[in-house]
Amino acid sequence: MRKLRVLLVGAAFSADLHSDGYSRIRDKAAIVGICDKDLDRVRALAKRYGFEDYAAYDDYETAIRDCDCDLVDICMPNFLHHDVAILALQRGRDIICEKPLATTVEDARDMVDTAARLDRRIYYAEDWLFAPAFRKALAILRSGQLGRPLYIRARECHSGSHSPFAQSIRYCGGGCMVHLGVHPVGFMLALKENRWRELTAMTSGGRAKNLIHRAMEGEDWAGAFLRFEDGMTATVEANYTTVGGMEDVLDIYCEQGCIHVDLSFSGPVKVFSIPGLDYTVEKAEITTGWSTPAVDEKYNLGYCGEIDHFVSCALAGTDAQVGLRGVDGLETLKVIHLIYRSAREGVHITNDRLEA
Repeated sequence: MRKLRVLLVGAAFSADLHSDGYSRIRDKAAIVGICDKDLDRVRALAKRYGFEDYAAYDDYETAIRDCDCDLVDICMPNFLHHDVAILALQRGRDIICEKPLATTVEDARDMVDTAARLDRRIYYAEDWLFAPAFRKALAILRSGQLGRPLYIRARECHSGSHSPFAQSIRYCGGGCMVHLGVHPVGFMLALKENRWRELTAMTSGGRAKNLIHRAMEGEDWAGAFLRFEDGMTATVEANYTTVGGMEDVLDIYCEQGCIHVDLSFSGPVKVFSIPGLDYTVEKAEITTGWSTPAVDEKYNLGYCGEIDHFVSCALAGTDAQVGLRGVDGLETLKVIHLIYRSAREGVHITNDRLEA
């Protein structure tokens, strides 16, 4: 069986999440190159996941030019997604791109248009769509046994990013909505095939207007109400004001039942520790006392499933499922920027592009 040859561009947080996925499908994918300006980080990542026979690069332009690969996996800061993607697409490679697709709608559209013109594919890394608990919830919903869905509430929250890039709109594209809310927004759009009808939003406003993070240019709290073509409504929320660990929560209310999913704190293991543990869940500030340590966190958050899906699609030369394509990343970013506009201008926004 032919293996997909992958070049990882970036060797930090996102690359670690993706590398765990590749390490579980060694029969289908091989890491043939890893690029990061810090070569010690490259070597550490490769050692952690047992990658061998790879080329190490400290410059992404050189890596994309010289590495003999089928696919470039972009695990770089948000503001570099566009430039790395365009180089890789022009080199004839398919790409995986972490969320958000870019920092501006214009850059995201350029990526999608370039891929279409060159007959290449963009795989958009939205892990929520492969989180096993969320997939189970959707299977129950689609069974029809709970009746028609009426309202969905979805949120991702934690206490704030430690990345210096997340402090600046120039580098990140916004605040918590583009960094965290991208997951519930993308999830809802995928569920409804991007057919939203109207939205209204509020945010904390950034800097001195923020609830806590007043040095951050982007907002540290954001929420939006959306209505879809079929009449179903949704609330999506993101914030950097939640302590105690990351929250990924989905509530689905239907005509004859409801579904509640908590990805972060629903594990079967509970521990009490006086000195504290090395790790419990992502973004947990303390690990003393009672805690619920994550069990196979990367798998349960969906990263392993999405990587497996992307590799299978790339080997077959097919697009990813709805919600995981470049066009879906573009639509998600469009909606997030409209959320920002609604909050900034205090306006209710309707989707004029939706077909009657």
